[in-house]
Amino acid sequence: MTATEDSDPTPPDGDVPPTFVPTPVPAPQPTPAPRIPSKTPLYEAMHAARYFRQSVIKQIEQITATTLICYVAPSSEIDRHDVIAMVDLLHNVVPGSAIDLLLHSPGGSIDAAEKLIALIRKRAGTARVRVIVPDYAKSAATLLALGADAIVMSDSSELGVIDPQISMPNVNGHPHTLSAQSYLDAFNLHATNLKNDPDDPVARLMLSKMDPATVRKLERITTRSRSIAEALLATAMVKDEEEATRIAKELSDTKKWHSHGQMISHEAAAKLGLIVTYLAPHDQLWQLYWRLFCLQLTAADGPIKLFEGSYASLAL
Repeated sequence: MTATEDSDPTPPDGDVPPTFVPTPVPAPQPTPAPRIPSKTPLYEAMHAARYFRQSVIKQIEQITATTLICYVAPSSEIDRHDVIAMVDLLHNVVPGSAIDLLLHSPGGSIDAAEKLIALIRKRAGTARVRVIVPDYAKSAATLLALGADAIVMSDSSELGVIDPQISMPNVNGHPHTLSAQSYLDAFNLHATNLKNDPDDPVARLMLSKMDPATVRKLERITTRSRSIAEALLATAMVKDEEEATRIAKELSDTKKWHSHGQMISHEAAAKLGLIVTYLAPHDQLWQLYWRLFCLQLTAADGPIKLFEGSYASLAL
């Protein structure tokens, strides 16, 4: 083959070589954008679980015609920092609106619990406030529930006694938690025995291990817990002061309730005189509450506290 034949650009089959097409120059006009801001697809995907829970909250609100807010903290105690989150949760709630609080908590600070229900009642004004207990609201959380007009419960729901729990060193110096009322009951028992028999060795020994200052402190704590319960009950659920005093006394009676964790079912709560709205496990509305609670329980893993409503969702 000659050099002239090698340089011939014409393909053997006689086809015309393809024409080069350059990259188009960008159009001077920008791509049309949405008229209103919207969530980006990635952000929405990252928060899909939260958006789904809030869609369930909105579905419940449409059925009950009531604003629903939620406080789910399975492993963390109620404390003063919760107040800030509750204020944020109530930010978009219209003053004077009826409010439902879905509550799941083992308890904590009685002072913080009092502040939380006070904030909710202040925003609701004269409108109805209910506390919904899907699983448990114990100790200070029970105290919070006493400030509602009614407590919504089912077969899985339980309240707890309101005797405060304190941390004190044991005989080995290690901190342990005990019932303030039980400590006072033991002190009063040994004091009575010693009064009846000044030579009682057991009473003398036991009283020698009890600090009078600690006894006085625990008396103030238990008195405050009952006084908060009485005031909350008399404000809404019971209104009658004598009846409120009786219920508060029964809820802190360590002779009636043998352990701090003992379950107070919806039947027992109603028998005490509390206003309980019972929903059967397969009630349509309760099924929605339970579904929402299960979704929130998985989100509130470990020490996380979940504050959630149709507008805000805070995981602290």
